[in-house]
Amino acid sequence: MHKKIIWVLNQTAGKPDSGWGERHFNFSKYWIEKGYDVKIISGSYNHLFINQPKVLNKTFTIEKVEKGITFCWVKIPKYDGGSVFKLWSMIVFAFRILFLKSNKLGKPSIIIVSSMPIFQILSGIYLKRKFKSEKLFFEIRDLWPLTPMYLSDYSKYNLMIIIMKWIEKVGYKKSDAIVSLLPNAHKYINKISKNPSKFHWISNGIDDKLLKKEKLSKHIHGMIPKNKFIIGYTGTMGMANALEYLIEASIKLKEDNSIHFVLVGNGYLKAKLKDLTRNNTNITFISKINKNQVQEVLNLFNICFIGRNDTKLFDYGVASNKYFDYMLAKRPILESSNSIKSPAELSKCGLRVKPESSTAIVKGIYKLQSMNPEQLNNLGIKGYNYVKKYHNFDYLSEKYLKLF
Repeated sequence: MHKKIIWVLNQTAGKPDSGWGERHFNFSKYWIEKGYDVKIISGSYNHLFINQPKVLNKTFTIEKVEKGITFCWVKIPKYDGGSVFKLWSMIVFAFRILFLKSNKLGKPSIIIVSSMPIFQILSGIYLKRKFKSEKLFFEIRDLWPLTPMYLSDYSKYNLMIIIMKWIEKVGYKKSDAIVSLLPNAHKYINKISKNPSKFHWISNGIDDKLLKKEKLSKHIHGMIPKNKFIIGYTGTMGMANALEYLIEASIKLKEDNSIHFVLVGNGYLKAKLKDLTRNNTNITFISKINKNQVQEVLNLFNICFIGRNDTKLFDYGVASNKYFDYMLAKRPILESSNSIKSPAELSKCGLRVKPESSTAIVKGIYKLQSMNPEQLNNLGIKGYNYVKKYHNFDYLSEKYLKLF
């Protein structure tokens, strides 16, 4: 009997050594155990990757990663994270995957289209018809075009927003199921799809069984001060993370020698944030590290920070992997955000303060700093227990298998 083949169309999908975007790679391990064959179709370039894939000078490069998991890297132009060429790369990817061949990747029984980008759902609809696939799933990681409308003030009359709205509507209508990483996204999606039974929440997750622990260099260890209360952040330094308010808090606290801020990662806002704190001695910026090193660096922090803007966009929930990294490391979380049913809020593993307020962040830091080690440890344990129960890939992959 032939194994059923799953095609995952996700321009930003990565492998463990990519340093980003491992969601579908991690799911694949469990799907393979249940008898499926998985092909992950991704872009040949991703500005968030530490290691770019090695691709040949042709449209499709096939790479067998491990038994049952194959990556197909689709040649797309390189781009800068904050430029219009990123949008162009999305259009190129959506066009080129129309020409995927079953003699190279097998005939898909199930096609999962994971957005953002949103354009590739049109390709998924075409490929389902072409290969007579049984099911098409539309996986929503971020709500587009809501994200640029709320975070960048794009008008609903902007031509690109109008096009995305149309694509979104077609995608919801033509897919057999809509999977979102955002717990409250049904409030938005069901109004468009007109079919609430299609919606399924399958969160992001983390699995310590799949993590290979990798040592930090002595250099990085040496960059993080000892005997200070460390507020840490790991991840992208971009628009959606509201880091400017953490930076403001660090400036307000620059005379307090007991507190130090450590930000680990890259992103198009990093240079600006560094410039704002060029006179600070209480903040350290560290370049992006490998995924397998994240847990070790988190163990050097006392608390971890997550920021959100004060926008209705986040009323639909959040799916950031930062929560799960922090919780697995048993770190208390300081969250600058509205009440959005985040994993930190649901697990009660830290402290939530109002968004877009450096004053509130400072007060939150002092409140957590005043706790004794046992109290901080108890907060960390709450997060750890919650993430182990509800956000492990074994549990989450089972939700997908029921849809298959």
